[in-house]
Amino acid sequence: MFKDFKNKTALITGAASGLGLEFSKKAASLGMHLLLIDVHEDRLKQASKEIESLYKQTGTQINCYAVDVSNSTEMESFSQQMAKHHPAPNLVINNAGISGGGLIWEHSSQDWDRVLGVNLMGVINGVRLFTPQMLKAAKQDPSWRGHIVNTASMAGLLTPPNMGIYNVSKHGVLALTETLFQDLSLVTDQISASVLCPYFVPTSINQSFNDSTPSNTDTGQEHPITQSQLIGKQMLDKAVNSGKVSAAEVASKVFDAVENNQFYIFSHPHALENVKERMLAILDNRQPPDPFAKRPDIGLELKSALRA
Repeated sequence: MFKDFKNKTALITGAASGLGLEFSKKAASLGMHLLLIDVHEDRLKQASKEIESLYKQTGTQINCYAVDVSNSTEMESFSQQMAKHHPAPNLVINNAGISGGGLIWEHSSQDWDRVLGVNLMGVINGVRLFTPQMLKAAKQDPSWRGHIVNTASMAGLLTPPNMGIYNVSKHGVLALTETLFQDLSLVTDQISASVLCPYFVPTSINQSFNDSTPSNTDTGQEHPITQSQLIGKQMLDKAVNSGKVSAAEVASKVFDAVENNQFYIFSHPHALENVKERMLAILDNRQPPDPFAKRPDIGLELKSALRA
């Protein structure tokens, strides 16, 4: 188990805002040294200054890197440089992610590339590049301990309508992390893994919605947003902004889970009732359950909007 955080190194992606920023603050408060990654360099620098001003007394050292986690070449270059200048991270949180909604057949190939690139390939890149470094450190020192946390979503356990592109990406992260846990257990007792499945938490992820309709690299024009995508964004804005569990609370849950070697991390345990209904439908070979059974007003609103 990973019990002592002080003077250990944490590598966190998507660290400039939202959950990533709160993970970074929590790690700094525990005296960890930080390797912070985000595609938005200006936001990352601002986040670094904020963390340093809050936790300077803990002795945390902060290094920031502007890297696109979906870009395998950039990530490989970063991991090589990191290995030269920093010790292997004890804690890796593959957290970078963007939102995306709309009817599943309306997404362009660029939409799929972007959302799967950040949400799934970003995690894959983190796992394939940093796990070997952690295993090497563990082999050299029997007392060395490490942990990997991948951010999925309740959308990795459920299939809510009009957000299929996001569901697919997060189901992939969940399957990846469950397999990572099993694979690590075969080769080492010094490194483990967890998967975070947050529900609606007030963060800036809903502001990343337009990232799911990227510019066309050939024409320089953006794909027009569809009606279903617009409806999805409006509903996501409402749901995220009404979230009662804060990002800071989720960060505390994550570090508690790492300390106790807990695999599944849920921000809203009550949402597991919906997961149970889905699993029972699979076992009973029934059609997928109505995701709005307990809130039919939301289902009727969505259906009416999409059929208008």
